[in-house]
Amino acid sequence: MTYRFTVRLLMITLAAMLVVATYQVMPALRMAYLEPEAAPRVVTARGDLAGEEQATIELFQSARDSVVFISTAERVRDPWSRNVYEQPRGTGSGFLWDNRGHVVTNTHVIEGASAATVRLADGRSFPAELVGRDPSHDLAVLRIEARDLPEPVTVGSSDDLQVGQTVLAIGNPFGLDWTLTRGIVSALDRELPSPAGRPITGLIQSDAAINPGNSGGPLLDSAGRLIGVNTAIYSPSGASAGIGFSVPVGTVNRVVPELIETGRYAPPSIGIRYDPRVNEMARREGLEGVLILGVEPGSAAAQAGLEPARLSGDGRLVAGDIVTGLGGETVRGVDDLLAALEAHRPGDTVRLSLRREGETREIEVTLGEGG
Repeated sequence: MTYRFTVRLLMITLAAMLVVATYQVMPALRMAYLEPEAAPRVVTARGDLAGEEQATIELFQSARDSVVFISTAERVRDPWSRNVYEQPRGTGSGFLWDNRGHVVTNTHVIEGASAATVRLADGRSFPAELVGRDPSHDLAVLRIEARDLPEPVTVGSSDDLQVGQTVLAIGNPFGLDWTLTRGIVSALDRELPSPAGRPITGLIQSDAAINPGNSGGPLLDSAGRLIGVNTAIYSPSGASAGIGFSVPVGTVNRVVPELIETGRYAPPSIGIRYDPRVNEMARREGLEGVLILGVEPGSAAAQAGLEPARLSGDGRLVAGDIVTGLGGETVRGVDDLLAALEAHRPGDTVRLSLRREGETREIEVTLGEGG
C-alpha cells in the first residue's frame, strides 16, 4: 500500500514538473517554430514635403549663417591670492548686421562682461569689441575682425505687421546651437521697463518659444526678413510660457547706425523737463497731456517760448504750457510723449500741440538731442 502511494506521488510530481517546464519553454518554442523571425519594419515612402514645411526649411538654411552665438566672461579677483582672472558669465545670440563684422545683440547679453566671443555657424570664433550700446532699447553692437563673413540678415519692416502673422526665431536657447522656433504675432505695441528708466515701447509680442540664450537673436517674418530683435520673455518659471517680446526692426534700424557711428544713441528731445509722478497726480485731477515743469536753455522748447509751470504765492502749482500732441500723435501722458518722440530723430521738425489756460495752439519745433 505504501509502495503504490509513493509511486503515484512520484508520477504526480513528475507530471506537474512537466507541465511547468512546458509552460516555461512554450513561448520560445512558439517563436522558434510557429512565428517568423523578427525583422525591421518596412519603410513607407512619403510624398513631397508640404509647401509650408519646405519654405520653413529653406528660410532656416538661408538665415542660419547670419545668426551668431555669443559667450561672455567677467574679470574677477581671487580674494586670497589677489590674482585677476576671467570666468564665464553668460551666453546669448546675435546676428550679423553688415559685411564689416558688426553684430547686433541685446545690452543685457553683454552687461557686466569684460570680454565677449562671437562664434559663427561655421564653427569659427572671434573675440569681439564693444562698439556701442543703448540700454533704453536693450540694443548693443559688437564688432569682430573676420574675413569671408556670411551675408548679413535681410532687413524687413515692422510698420505693417499684423496680429496672426507667422514669425520665426533663431537663436541659442540654453546654449543649444542654432535652434528654430515658430509662432505668430500675438500683439503689437507692447511696453516694458528698461534699465535706463524710460520704457521700451512698440514691442512685438509673439508666441514663438524664446528661452534664455535666445536674447539678441533675430525675429523673422515668413519671407526670412528681420522684423525684430528678441529681448525678453514673460514667464513665472524663467522659461518660455508663450509670451516673448522683440524690439521692432524700425527701432533697430534707427538705433544701430547711430551706435556704429558714434557709439551711443541720443534720443530726440524738445528740451522740456517733466516728472512722471507729478504728471500722474495732475492726470488724476483731470489734466491730460504732459505738464512742462522746466525748459532747457537753448533747446527747441526755449526757442519756441514754451512756458513752464510755476508755484503761486500760496504754494499751488500753476500750469503753464501742456503738451497734448507731437507729430500727429495724441499725448495723454509721459509714456505717450516718449513713444511719439521715438518715431523721430534729432534734427526732425515736428508739429507740437499745446494747451495753456484752456486755449490750444500748434507750433513747429526742431528736435534736439536728449540725454
